[in-house]
Amino acid sequence: MISFSNRNFNRALLISFLFISLLIISRILYSGTWRYISIAWNLFLAWIPYLLSNYFKDFKKSTPWKQACLFFCWVLFLPNALYIVTDLIHLGAVTNVPLWFDASLLFSAAFTGIMMAFISIRKAELFLSEKFNHKMINLFVPLMLFMSSFGVYLGRFERWNSWDILVNPIGLGTNILSCIISPVANYKVWATTIIFTGVFSMLYFFICPVRNQVSKKWAE
Repeated sequence: MISFSNRNFNRALLISFLFISLLIISRILYSGTWRYISIAWNLFLAWIPYLLSNYFKDFKKSTPWKQACLFFCWVLFLPNALYIVTDLIHLGAVTNVPLWFDASLLFSAAFTGIMMAFISIRKAELFLSEKFNHKMINLFVPLMLFMSSFGVYLGRFERWNSWDILVNPIGLGTNILSCIISPVANYKVWATTIIFTGVFSMLYFFICPVRNQVSKKWAE
């Protein structure tokens, strides 16, 4: 088995980005429309939490407030990496492009986003393992996947963005608070969040080889 490293993954990531870009350009030329150009933007947003997670190891000896700022920014952008999965709903749209082509494009983008998310979560898990006990760390991944799933819901169905915490904190906060205060009235919110959490958790814990290789590289 090929050993995992940031270099190997970054190389694979670059190839994925180039492949997806080629699919997007081909689709634009074939269809004559700019549909799915937003995937490029979504991939960029998905790359941000992965990029931030690469600094966790470097910030291990930094001041607490710097570590807290890095971790907060990572949490804020993490849902973007999983959000791309929801783009699969566009497969139901009627277009002049073959369904298999759109399925290939959307699946490639979703898979790339998921892998960036999962590797960044593992790095965050290792980062926190040096600060908290084992029991708390065991709760970290499910909690992050749940929070990210809720963030995916807010992004897909409520149309909020990560930066709205700065641009429109009152509106975003009110929306979140209403979901928490009235869970029964917002049962669709929590049903969607729980289903997303289940799917992402299943995928995350099935990818053990990648998780183990990340752990080995972190220890070096």
